[in-house]
Amino acid sequence: MKSRNSMAASATLHCLTGCAIGEVVGLLIGTALGLSSSVTIALAIGLAFLFGYALSTLPLIQAGLGFFAALSVVFAADTLSIAVMEVVDNLVMAIIPGAMDAGLVNPIFWIGMMIALSAAFVAAFPVNRYLIDKGRGHALTHQYMHGDEHSAPAGHDEPGRPRPRD
Repeated sequence: MKSRNSMAASATLHCLTGCAIGEVVGLLIGTALGLSSSVTIALAIGLAFLFGYALSTLPLIQAGLGFFAALSVVFAADTLSIAVMEVVDNLVMAIIPGAMDAGLVNPIFWIGMMIALSAAFVAAFPVNRYLIDKGRGHALTHQYMHGDEHSAPAGHDEPGRPRPRD
């Protein structure tokens, strides 16, 4: 089994990937449609959660969990991590002079985004490590995909094995 630090790093990177995709897509849409900064930021945050959840839900469905069961596991596993990332990411972008107003073609924006996402990773790693230590967070999704020795949540026929889809 992977070390808890390795699992936490993998979980954090996984969440960060979904957050980054959602943020960039939201910013592209907001900029293309000429939306206000606050609406664009809200869109980017919403899409960060959507993509973060989607990237975690698909492997669970592929592992045999039904859509709604997978979604409920993902909500429990990823919400805190994504929320921490989004708060830190947006705060860092807000404090970097000119980053929020730079526009997508300006290097200041992309440098700011790299700094903000790096800070979000650093902030979310201990959250994910704590959740894994408590058998929560990505430990929940990990057991479905890898059959860990953790006991399965209620509603499963045997530890680590999801019920077949209906």
